[in-house]
Amino acid sequence: MIIMLKPNSTDDKVIHLSEVISNMGVEVMRSDGTEHTVLHLIGDTLRIDKSIIEADEIVHKIIRVQEPYKRANRLFKQEDTIIKVGEHTIGGDEFMVIAGPCSVEGEEEIVAIAKMVKAAGANYLRGGAFKPRTSPYSFQGLEDEGIKFLQTAKQETGLPIVTEILSHDKIQLFVDNVDIIQVGARNMQNFQLLKELGKVDKPILLKRGMVATIEEWLMSAEYIMSEGNPNVILCERGIRTFENFTRNTLDISAIPVVKRLSHLPVVVDPSHAGGKWWLVEPLAECAVVAGAHGIVVEVHANPESAWSDGGQSLKPKKFEKMMKEIKILAKMKGKRI
Repeated sequence: MIIMLKPNSTDDKVIHLSEVISNMGVEVMRSDGTEHTVLHLIGDTLRIDKSIIEADEIVHKIIRVQEPYKRANRLFKQEDTIIKVGEHTIGGDEFMVIAGPCSVEGEEEIVAIAKMVKAAGANYLRGGAFKPRTSPYSFQGLEDEGIKFLQTAKQETGLPIVTEILSHDKIQLFVDNVDIIQVGARNMQNFQLLKELGKVDKPILLKRGMVATIEEWLMSAEYIMSEGNPNVILCERGIRTFENFTRNTLDISAIPVVKRLSHLPVVVDPSHAGGKWWLVEPLAECAVVAGAHGIVVEVHANPESAWSDGGQSLKPKKFEKMMKEIKILAKMKGKRI
């Protein structure tokens, strides 16, 4: 429920109304705009008698929010959420580029790739230290040692680190060493993990589940935000459809839809969507034109010998070429890299 107050409502009257509503058993969030002060009500608002609130002289209008997600809803926050990480921002007029290998394979390897992607214009370094794999016999990542190697690459290049967390027992390790914590598609509805991540002061990159609706995706963001962490970045990485030529089907329409429904930044992972290296550039370009706030791209010096997902990884020269095209498109959209 949203309560719009009349212009020039005095602060003491706003505080009094907020206390009255809080006593009805819901949480009240206040937002002061240029024309109106707005009270956002979170909780079981069905128990609230609208007539009591409408009777207050400073109330202009009451709007019931039909969607189950509240904090992530654009009705609750009109302006876009902008998240600052290091020297860059996500969600504003900057276009974020996260690049690096699927898996961290060694210290020398990740440092070399970090230098390559930074030289081409990437803002953030990605690399999997913990790898959730379909097969239990596949490479599962270097784990804690992989985090250490990512830290070395950050020290060498200054690039903030983005890597995936699998379980809540590793949260402190990630808080201490990672700049953006990624929640993968398989964990999008690991609600206990999401709630724990809602208690940390770190941006969360939340990937869409492979069979998740947009509303389910936003509800997962709500789990994080409901615990106090407002810094959620949504990542469209393709969904499972009847088509099996590509690894997944990139839902390009999700970008404008999410931007209409939510104030949270949304980025695209063309590597996992297409599953083939030659699809990464055209899908990334589509993401820019559709209005995404950034992309997540896998880059490897020798994809043919990569420990995981080599087939969807760009070689550094291909990545450099793609970045030149992306910068042109981003500028056309009023964004900079």
